[in-house]
Order: sequence, then C-alpha cells, then structure tokens
Amino acid sequence: MLAICILSAAVHVAQAVPFLIVDLAVPILLYTVAVRHARSVSLGLLSGLLLLVTGWSLYTAANALPVPGLPGRINPTIRQPIGTSPVPSRPPVSVIQQTWSGVVVLGSVLVASWAMGAGARTRSAYLDELHSRAKDLERERDQRATLAVTAERGRISRELHDIVAHGLSVMVAQAQGAAAALEKRPTDTQAALSAIVKTGRDSLDDMRRVLARVDGVEGLDDTWHPQPGLDRLPLLVAQVTEAGTPVRLHVEGSPAALPPEVDLSTYRIVQEALTNTMKHAGTGATADVILRYRDSGLEIEIRDDGHRRTSPHTAGNGLHGMSERARLLGGNLTAGPRTAGGFSVRAELPIQGPNR
Repeated sequence: MLAICILSAAVHVAQAVPFLIVDLAVPILLYTVAVRHARSVSLGLLSGLLLLVTGWSLYTAANALPVPGLPGRINPTIRQPIGTSPVPSRPPVSVIQQTWSGVVVLGSVLVASWAMGAGARTRSAYLDELHSRAKDLERERDQRATLAVTAERGRISRELHDIVAHGLSVMVAQAQGAAAALEKRPTDTQAALSAIVKTGRDSLDDMRRVLARVDGVEGLDDTWHPQPGLDRLPLLVAQVTEAGTPVRLHVEGSPAALPPEVDLSTYRIVQEALTNTMKHAGTGATADVILRYRDSGLEIEIRDDGHRRTSPHTAGNGLHGMSERARLLGGNLTAGPRTAGGFSVRAELPIQGPNR
C-alpha cells in the first residue's frame, strides 16, 4: 500500500497537480510500517523517500518549475552596474530557496511520521516485555508455591512418621512386656501400662502440634511445648531402655549450641534409628548413641549388636526420611550392617546449615 500511494503521489507531481488529501496516505502508511516492522526496514523506506523528495526538489528548482502545494518562489531583485552584462556565478537565490522548501517541508513530514511510528513500536515492545516479565514472575511464584507445598508436605510426612513409628514401637514393646509379666510380676505390668499411657499421650501431643502448624495455628502452645531437641535425648534413651532395648549415650567433644533445625533433625534421626533397632534388632539387642562435636559440625552414630531378620531398607520410610533430613541441612547419612554384627547409622550435619 505504501508503494502504491508513493506511485500515486509521483503521478500527481508529474502532472503538476497540487497535493491532495489522498497523498497524506504516504506519511500515514510510513507510520504504520514503522509500527509493525523492524527499524531497519522502516529506516530503509524513510531513507528512500527522503532521497526521492530531495531529487524531486532539486529537479523542480533547477528547471524553475512550480512546486505544487508549496508557497511560490521568492523572486529577489538583483541590480547590475550600468554598462555591464550579468554573468551569474551561482544558482539564483530563488532556486536554493525552492530546493530547501521542498526538502524541509516534505522531509519533516516524513521524518515526523516515521519517528511517531518508531516511538509507538518501541513503547509497544516495552509493554510486551513488561507483560512477559509479569507472566514469568507469576509463573515463578506459582512454581515456588508448588515447591514450598511439596517441601512442607515432605516435612509433615517425616514428622508424623517419626512420631507415630516411635510411639507405636515403644507402646508395642511395653505391651509385650506387660503381657509377659502380668501373672508373675504385676508391679512391672503396672509400670509398663503407665509407660504405654505416657507414650501415647506424648505422641498425641506431638501429632497435634504438627497438625496445628499445618493449619497455621502456632503460638502459645508452641511456647509451652517446644520442638524436641538434644535436651530431650536422655529421656528418649531412658524410654527405649524401659521398653526393653538398653541404650548407652556417649558425648564426645565440647557440646555447642545448635541451630533449631539441626537440633530437631538430630533428635529425629536418633529417634528413628532407635525405633528401627527396637523393631528389627531382635531380643536382647543393645544400642549405643554417640554424638561427636567437631569444629565443622556434628557427627551422629547409632549402632546396635542385634541380628536383623529383615532389612530396614524394606521396612518403611525410616532411612529415607533420615537421609532427607541430612540432605536438607547440607549433610549426609550412611547406613548399613556392621562387620562385627548389628547395624549402624552415621550422619554428619553442618552446624551452619546448608551452603547457599
């Protein structure tokens, strides 16, 4: 369309017809090209049009032709001395005036049309970039929300698994001991039943606290019942010992203050490892819990001398949960049978948390 309108304007000029309203289609279409096409294309078209306007202006000025649609030429009066013949040494002033009139007026219209179109294209591209960036940010926000939900679901699953598995294991062991001592040692039976009741209540309290965090109900209850940590480790050892599996606790190095997440994960790893010992080590097994404080972090080792009839790798999600806890903190965990018999779990947790 731009080429057709340029051809139409050229026909009007060749026929010395004044510019018509239809010739305004040239700057309008030049604006449209600048909006819809690349800047190199629109600049090329603008340069070609300016060359055409300059060549046409020079041609009309050199041949003293009227410029349709533009003000008439200025004919200055030039006085010559008496007795001399005029010898023009340069083009008349009127030719220069007419040439510059065509180039400046028409060229300014074309340049203004192109500039408005290029500006509109730049603004449109900027708005498109803003919309695209907003969509990317929205997509990234949704992805982060999904990852956060997945991580929270995994955390809740690990917490509930550790709480329920340990509590039920202790309760089952105590119930078996109570049943065995029911006739001959009623005092031991009463102690075992009391331990079952206490373990059940503690497990229910822990489950309520975890589920309250899921619902976003945190506050005073967490203040009175904080998350378990190494300060509750002696109670855990005593609880497992009372359930029938003797446990010895060893601490090497100088105890240091641990971040809350490391403190909780250490307790849960020991708890799950002792739960596996109670479930799989067999009758008469004993266990050792060793905490080694190093400058770089905390080393945890839980080992027993039992004889497993099933592999803990196929017993559930215990080892997977422990490994995931260590990985999230930037540490590592290994587990496997011991050469001397039994099973061991070793974990290394950095005190400063994972590297970011």
